[in-house]
Amino acid sequence: MTAKIEVSPEIKGLIFDLDGTISDTMPIHYIAWRNAAARYGIDFTTELFEQLAGIPLYPTVEKLNELFNKNIDPREMGDAKEQEYEDNMHQARPVEPVMEVIRRYHGQLPMAVGTGGGRQISQKAMRLVGVDQYINKLVSADDVTHHKPHPETFLKCAELIGIDPKDCLVFEDGVLGIQAAQTAGMHVVDVTQYYQVTIGQE
Repeated sequence: MTAKIEVSPEIKGLIFDLDGTISDTMPIHYIAWRNAAARYGIDFTTELFEQLAGIPLYPTVEKLNELFNKNIDPREMGDAKEQEYEDNMHQARPVEPVMEVIRRYHGQLPMAVGTGGGRQISQKAMRLVGVDQYINKLVSADDVTHHKPHPETFLKCAELIGIDPKDCLVFEDGVLGIQAAQTAGMHVVDVTQYYQVTIGQE
């Protein structure tokens, strides 16, 4: 599971999702969502989590309202989930095959992070795994109008690093993110082929 990720010589810029790509935060996100949802009588399964991965905080609650015919206040449930996540995010470990790519190309290729998370919590997640010393360009949920699978997040990253989208390689773990990268006309690597995802295992 720890095969080296190869980057084609034609690639001129690297763009990384954050949760589940650079930082193995998805198990922590999952438990926080499961606990928050349980208070409203929703069984938040791992399948549901994978289906909603990449959707920002409050829109996720809106999606749950649609799916379960509920009328939950998105801020109330979303903030409770985010607080639990923030209390436990220090447990996240870096995704080593991806960090290896970041260290290898630091100073050689321009890099950015494009995430569905809010700016403040994403900056904290980057600090916790030490990626902030390699990448300082970030496009968060707060910086876009349209979220993944819309390509806006990754197109803004390409703009930030000054590279044509067709010359960018995106690293992603989520279906919506992979779709966003493809729609943006970028190359994409599914990082879940390179490390063991432990969602739902405690």
